[in-house]
Amino acid sequence: MKQICIIIPVLNEAKNIFNIYKKIKKTNIPTDILFIEDNSLDNTREHILNLSKKNKNIKYIFRKNKSGIGSAHKDAIKWCYKKKYETIISMDADGTHNPRYLKKLIFNSKNSDMIITSRFKNLKSLADWPIHRKLLTYIRYWITKLILSIDYDSSGAYRCFRRKKIKLNDLVKTNSNTYDYFFESIYILHKKNYKIKEISINLPYRKLGKSKMTFLHILKSLITILQLRYKNY
Repeated sequence: MKQICIIIPVLNEAKNIFNIYKKIKKTNIPTDILFIEDNSLDNTREHILNLSKKNKNIKYIFRKNKSGIGSAHKDAIKWCYKKKYETIISMDADGTHNPRYLKKLIFNSKNSDMIITSRFKNLKSLADWPIHRKLLTYIRYWITKLILSIDYDSSGAYRCFRRKKIKLNDLVKTNSNTYDYFFESIYILHKKNYKIKEISINLPYRKLGKSKMTFLHILKSLITILQLRYKNY
């Protein structure tokens, strides 16, 4: 049985691949790292291959097309369940998810089913974010809270859980393959009475590369939230 795997979906993140690997390695946590890459236009794939040749703990899934970040997470989780990793962590490659929280995530996963990170427990967490992005993030948080009655920062990707505590189907049965996957999966776990716990983090605005989140994603999220309100799980 393998112990820990960190899954990191990437698309056009060539500038960040080595940086995130180096930061994870500095934690001294014995972990495999699984990159899920969606046919990037830059040389992201080449960077992953170069790392994997030098480090046996680097794993990868190369997909032929851009299929959505939610889809990437679902494929990665299925892969981890098949390989029987004990603890599974998901995070972004863009530098906003600081690996210094990894040990805290792993420790707290002992007594909960899902550990998620929260940007709203610390008022300074989004201090350097542009006003418009901060506003959109807070609006989505409050809409999700009011409509779905879940008091979590459910749209974040920095999470940790143990394979034996959550059924695979409850993590991958979401309809969404985009950013909506994150709050839809938390909503499903909430409805099924899994024990979800939040830990506070600081989330700096990304410095390298370009965010894939658009205003259209926000609008689609609102529609998904309304649909979930009347769906039974």
